[in-house]
Amino acid sequence: MSSKHDPAPELLAKAETLTEALPYMQRYAGKTFVVKYGGHAMGDPELARDFAEDVVLMKAVGINPVVVHGGGPQIGAMLKKLGVESSFVDGLRVTDAETAKVAEMVLSGAINKELVNWIGQAGGRAVGISGKDGGFVKATKVQRTRKDPDSLIEQAVDLGFVGEPSHIDTTILDTISNAGMIPVIAPIGIGEDGATYNINADTMAGAVAAALGAARLFLLTDVPGVLDKAGDLMTDLTPEQIKVLQGDGTISGGMIPKLETCVLSVEAGVDAAVILDGRVPHAMLLEIFTKRGAGTLVRA
Repeated sequence: MSSKHDPAPELLAKAETLTEALPYMQRYAGKTFVVKYGGHAMGDPELARDFAEDVVLMKAVGINPVVVHGGGPQIGAMLKKLGVESSFVDGLRVTDAETAKVAEMVLSGAINKELVNWIGQAGGRAVGISGKDGGFVKATKVQRTRKDPDSLIEQAVDLGFVGEPSHIDTTILDTISNAGMIPVIAPIGIGEDGATYNINADTMAGAVAAALGAARLFLLTDVPGVLDKAGDLMTDLTPEQIKVLQGDGTISGGMIPKLETCVLSVEAGVDAAVILDGRVPHAMLLEIFTKRGAGTLVRA
């Protein structure tokens, strides 16, 4: 029997949402989640605010979030402004010494500090670093080949200062997280020769998640997740299924390297990797704290 003093239905709905989230909060307390932040969500202040709130909420309920961000479009815009030409091979920017300096300036400077500020505005405390800080990401030069269209002979392609993580020392990340703060990482690494290397943000996030033994790796993108041939979202995939879907052409283009990152991370010990649409407000909270989930989850 109801009375005029009963709470409004929308308040009851909020309470039910919190009780639905409770078992997930208990399950993930003390776990590490690595989040790759990129795509259009980075250029939209409202989505950036939502993202920062999600990360701060995770920290508040006992999860340790670690953020790795990209910045390809912003690097491209700055290179254009400076009149520096750039080209791509297999989605990776060919990076000469001048381009590498611009990439570091944009990634470790403008973007990194803006993200730290968004998290601060949402009530959290973040520390922005790159792989150079504390020497935490050692990188090696990426080796790529491609077929000459005339001779069909495989030729080496020099991408310049584009690297991939070869070793990650998590000491600095553990120190920041244990102090109650959120690490925000620019995808820059340092070579054995002291050179600065630009690293693909998805690759960096996967390597950091594996090194930390993370419970989750989230890759925020500009698509809902992996879609089948009918255009419907595939919510759960295994590495074996991904191989089949790649073979029959269901998975193609930019989704291939993202799924390769997911597979490598779960094979290296991450519990699960999730491809999520960063354009959906609070997509991470829906994925973590509801039964339905919100993207494509990959687990071994």
